[in-house]
Amino acid sequence: MANTAFVTLVTNDDYTLGALALVRSLKLSNPDRHIVVMATRSDLPLDQLDREGCDIRIVPRPEFSDDFVSRHSRERQHSVAPFTKGTKPKFHDPLDNFCKLRVWEFEEYQRVVFLDADTIVVRNIDRLFGYPEFSAAPNLYETLHDMHRLNSGVFVAEPSKATYAHMLEKLVVPETFWKRTDQTFLESYFPDWHGLPYVYNVLQYIYFHLPQLWEWASIRVVHYQYEKPWERFHERSEQLKPLIDLWYSILEDRKIPEDVPRYTPPQ
Repeated sequence: MANTAFVTLVTNDDYTLGALALVRSLKLSNPDRHIVVMATRSDLPLDQLDREGCDIRIVPRPEFSDDFVSRHSRERQHSVAPFTKGTKPKFHDPLDNFCKLRVWEFEEYQRVVFLDADTIVVRNIDRLFGYPEFSAAPNLYETLHDMHRLNSGVFVAEPSKATYAHMLEKLVVPETFWKRTDQTFLESYFPDWHGLPYVYNVLQYIYFHLPQLWEWASIRVVHYQYEKPWERFHERSEQLKPLIDLWYSILEDRKIPEDVPRYTPPQ
């Protein structure tokens, strides 16, 4: 489809490194596609992404009231709605997640596929440009009961500044608390969201929680939710070692392994 692009977001040095692995994975699996990198600050280390040929755009956070910022601060979120299934890295700022919404401002594209900077693409995903707005995969990482919730790490959008303006009106309603920031908001804004097959956003915990769903030949996108592959010695390091090795294979060697076998529990 013409007038389409892959888009990601970088908000700090760590996610800049993550985006570099993502971009290299896209160039291996989906060559000759336009890639837009949204960056929240111009002082981020964007040189390597620029050399990869990315279209870099500075997109500051939407203007939020002090009350909204306070309600969605890292400290407030982690106290009111703590993450109990995994560990969010210290560099994670929940407010940055709302910058994803700026993708709706890119009206020069008929359709975009947004990918979080902690994802990698291991097979061609051009088919996603044929899905309508708003399409996302389920937030499937622990049990099949998670099928009804979306994950905003990969989604299909049709940019429109009018939609973006309307989103901001719905987003900043007084006293509203978006438990999982952009993800909760998008699920509310698009209640009839279209479900993508989970293989387009395979959350890394599927690897050991739902190993029967780890079918390497079918997987398109791997999403490193919670602990990141570039973090040293996190509590899941040993459990996720094959996926960490996969990420480094793409970042450093620019190779997608032929196989990442199913998880085998230690004896």
